[in-house]
Amino acid sequence: MKRTKYVFLKVMLVVMVTLILSACNNEKNQPNETETSTPKNTVHAEENEVIEAHQGLNQEPIPIQIERDGNDVYVEMTSQITDIEVEEGQMYKAWTFNGEAPGPLVVVDQGDTIHFTLKNIDPAIPHSMDFHAVHAAPDKKFADVMPDEEETFVYEAASPGVFMYHCGTSSVLAHIANGMHGTIIVRPTDGYPTDDEIDKEHVLIQNEWYKYNDLDDMTNGEPSQVVFSTKAMEEGQLNTNGVVGAIKEKPLEANVGDKVRLYVNNVGPNEISSFHVVGTIFDDVYIDGNPANRMKGLQTVILPASGGAVVEFTVKEEGMYKMVTHQFNHVEKGAAALLNVTEN
Repeated sequence: MKRTKYVFLKVMLVVMVTLILSACNNEKNQPNETETSTPKNTVHAEENEVIEAHQGLNQEPIPIQIERDGNDVYVEMTSQITDIEVEEGQMYKAWTFNGEAPGPLVVVDQGDTIHFTLKNIDPAIPHSMDFHAVHAAPDKKFADVMPDEEETFVYEAASPGVFMYHCGTSSVLAHIANGMHGTIIVRPTDGYPTDDEIDKEHVLIQNEWYKYNDLDDMTNGEPSQVVFSTKAMEEGQLNTNGVVGAIKEKPLEANVGDKVRLYVNNVGPNEISSFHVVGTIFDDVYIDGNPANRMKGLQTVILPASGGAVVEFTVKEEGMYKMVTHQFNHVEKGAAALLNVTEN
C-alpha cells in the first residue's frame, strides 16, 4: 500500500512539472502587450528618433563671421540643425555649429580678447559654447542660449595652443556626439621655435559618430565611424566635415623636402587617438600646441579626448603618406587621411 501511494505521488509530481514547463514555454512564445511582429534585427527609421521640431529641418550652413579690431576679435557663430552624409548613403541630422561638424575653425592670437556671439537658430533645444582656450566661469560665460535667441560672451585667449570647443549644454555627451564640436587655435605671441622651417600647414581633426541621437549608444556603445576632417587655415585650402574618406578622396598636399606642420585635435567625444603618420617621424611635437611643451623624435602622439598637438615632420620622398590613429580598429571605421607628396 505504501509503495503504491509512493508511485502515485511520483507520477503526479512529474505531470505537474511537465504542465508548468509547457505553460512557461507557451508564454515565452506569445508576444506580450508591448511587443510587435517587427523582427529584432530591424532598425527603426531615423525619423522615429528625430525631435519633432527637427523633422524635415535641414538648415543651410551659415558662414562663421570673424572680424578683428586690434586685439579685439569678434566671432559670431550659429547653432543649427544640418544634414551631413557621414558615410556614403548614411545621412545624419547633425546638431552643428554653422552647419559644419566639426564646426568652423577659429584662429586668434595669444592675448586677444574674444567677443563671442552665439545665435541659436535651432527651434527646439538650447545650446552653448565651451571654449577650452579660455578662463571663464562656466555658469556665466558658457551659459545656455535659448532657441531663436542670441547671447554675447567676452573672454581673453591668454594661453597658446590647439584647443577643442564644444556645446556644454546637458547632456554634454549628446550635444558633442551629435556634432557640436570644433577647434580653436591660439597662436603663441612669440611663435614656435621652428616657424622659419615650416613649408606647409594643415589642420586635422578626429571625431566619432554613434547611432543617431542615441545617448545609450553614445555612453555604452562603440562608435560606428571614426573619421578625420580638415579645416581651411587660409583661402583655397580644403575644408571638410567629419565624414568617411573625405581626405582620402582629396588628399592634403606637400612637396618633397617640405617640413609639414599639422594642428591636430581629437574632439572625441570618447576615444583616445594615437596619431601617427606612416612613413615619417615627427621632428618636433608641441603637446596641446604650447611651445613650452616641445618634444622631439616621436613616432606617435597620444591625444586624449579633447587633446591637441602641433606635430611637424619632413617628407623626404615622393608618394602618398597615410595619416592615421594607430588604433587600427578605428582606421577600419574611417580614421585615415592622405598627404600627397610630389616633386616641386
